[in-house]
Amino acid sequence: MNKVLAVFAFLVLVAFLSILVIHVPRIDLVSVIALTVLLAGWDLYTTHKKRKH
Repeated sequence: MNKVLAVFAFLVLVAFLSILVIHVPRIDLVSVIALTVLLAGWDLYTTHKKRKH
């Protein structure tokens, strides 16, 4: 259940930021948003990947 909510929250973040990029298409804003999405995706991946014990 936690993974489902985390993925849903990530998708909501991406949807919100994509609306911002569509309405304000500036290269500096797009680069900051791309970095934000990459960092959030990396955090989601590293938090929910299977760990070797």
